[in-house]
Amino acid sequence: MAENVQKIADFAPHPWLRGAHLQSVLPSLPLRRPFVERRARSLLASSRELLLDCGDGVRLQGFHTPVSPRFAATTGAAQRLLVVLVHGWEGSARSLYVLSLAQSLHEAGHEIVRLNLRDHGDTHHLNRELFHSCRLPEVIGALRRLQWLFPGRRLALAGFSLGGNFMLRAAAAAPAEGLDVACAVGVSPVLDPATSLRALDEGPALYRRYFIAKWTRSLARKHVLWPGEFDFAELRTARDLRSMTERLLLRYAGYPDLESYFRGYAITEDRLAKLAVPATIVTALDDPIIPAVDLVRLARPSTLRVIATETGGHCGFFESPWRGGWIDRFVRHEFELVRQRGA
Repeated sequence: MAENVQKIADFAPHPWLRGAHLQSVLPSLPLRRPFVERRARSLLASSRELLLDCGDGVRLQGFHTPVSPRFAATTGAAQRLLVVLVHGWEGSARSLYVLSLAQSLHEAGHEIVRLNLRDHGDTHHLNRELFHSCRLPEVIGALRRLQWLFPGRRLALAGFSLGGNFMLRAAAAAPAEGLDVACAVGVSPVLDPATSLRALDEGPALYRRYFIAKWTRSLARKHVLWPGEFDFAELRTARDLRSMTERLLLRYAGYPDLESYFRGYAITEDRLAKLAVPATIVTALDDPIIPAVDLVRLARPSTLRVIATETGGHCGFFESPWRGGWIDRFVRHEFELVRQRGA
């Protein structure tokens, strides 16, 4: 591990919760949903849908939760953050890990927007073109719109997996794009997609089958909602994520090859070199989807902190499968520090 990667001992799960695969499966375990949604009742009850004009005719969906009334009178405008949370690939604003973190931040008095990326959640009807991971301009457009809708707030960004990758890229672009970003946190963010895709295709079949099944359902829904626009028949013969990605990207996204596409959203090499916004990457050394080998390929501006835990899997960091996890407390603490400094 690189010398500039910080290891912490604060995350110490029970021995029976240690292990890359268990930690990686827990975030989306269906059995957790009743517990997580029961805990998030106040968050969900006070959330309202936003359809955000992102420019160029693109609309993205978000869910806004205002500051809890018990905090509204005690939190001055100068201390207000607008926290924007983004899910991972084929997740949504109602993914359990998003709801868990959102509720934890809601309990701490934060104003929150849970953002859906294009073609995620119930949004396949909003935009004709397909989602792909280089659509950063529309995410920046969504953040710009939120900044206009909620004046006086600085943005605090947090994302999981691919969402973490998007938030870190947005933070790096913030000054040039006129975004007032106070801080950003990426949880298990995609570092180099080429490495991650190889890990998915060559690693345990569980993850490959999971993402192929979810992606296939998403594409089927897109096909139904936009009849005649897409022909996904050739994907039926694809048996791995690389071939699916290649066939879709070359046909519908205009990229000449996979390598060009991967370079478009990798955050390795010099992508974060000019990062001016305080940002933190939290990852686990045993992550089976985001190999830790790519950590040494990150640029290391003084604004970037990289924290690695020995275990935690992919977007896991669980000490209990039923309560909010360690990552909820970590992100909450990070945003509290920013708020105490007056954002």
